[in-house]
Amino acid sequence: MESRVFQMAIPLFIASLMAAILSPSIAVSLSKASFEDNFDIMFSESNFKTSKDGEIWYLSLDKVTGCGFQTKHKYRFGWFSMKLKLVGGDSAGVVTAYYMCTDVDASPTRDELDFEFLGNRTGEPYLIQTNVYKNGTGGREMRHVLWFDPTEEYHTYSVLWNDHQIVFFVDRVPIRVYKNNGKPNNFFPNEKPMYLFSSIWNADDWATRGGLEKTDWKKAPFVSSYKDFSVDGCQWKDLTLLVFLTTTKNWWDQKPSWHLTDSQKKDYAWVKRNLVIYDYCEDAERYDAPMEECSLNPFD
Repeated sequence: MESRVFQMAIPLFIASLMAAILSPSIAVSLSKASFEDNFDIMFSESNFKTSKDGEIWYLSLDKVTGCGFQTKHKYRFGWFSMKLKLVGGDSAGVVTAYYMCTDVDASPTRDELDFEFLGNRTGEPYLIQTNVYKNGTGGREMRHVLWFDPTEEYHTYSVLWNDHQIVFFVDRVPIRVYKNNGKPNNFFPNEKPMYLFSSIWNADDWATRGGLEKTDWKKAPFVSSYKDFSVDGCQWKDLTLLVFLTTTKNWWDQKPSWHLTDSQKKDYAWVKRNLVIYDYCEDAERYDAPMEECSLNPFD
């Protein structure tokens, strides 16, 4: 991505101003930067810890409270990635979330992209739930089982976001594709910049078997850990910077990233056949008619 600040002729200055109003962003690419460089604690700092070298971050849940953090900056488009190791053992009722949202207070008109990891009784598989909110309307849940135990070691969870699609990845395997159809209920018109968040909390009223399995507080504290936060995207900046944004040189906004590659299509088809246990697009009891985006082909 290239940026220019126009300071010459009046017409060029006006052009710069209009560009900044439309896209006041700058390119950011970082990997393995420190927690302090990128995040602030949202709540319960006492439940946040780091390793001695500062490269691993731990969020814990006890009977009093959970914990959460958020990025210092908002982003608009790009590749967003984090390695997580989830709560081991009996984690029923516990939810670890890694998500993007336009608003720190989850306003009624927010846009949001969610990874939610739903704990379970010992020996039962973790479920991964993804969801998409547009202008405060969600109800677009999908649930998958994973092909590994996410409590034994770190795995990478990523989001690709551009004008053409949003793709949720697990270890570079696409598990969900959300295409742009240009409709008002779709995610893409008037994209809003988003923060990244993560949190852990008690959700035993719904998370495990619809709330039948409750959190066993004798097993507390429950701990999820994080490392290797990585962003290659556009960091949202104040309008007064008058920064002109183009995205012509970013890999995540080039034609190869507008669609799944051939190998990604094979992986995605395998996931659809073997790992999906709930898809809102196929829930005829919940919805009289599927949402408009359900008719789009994720392979196109």
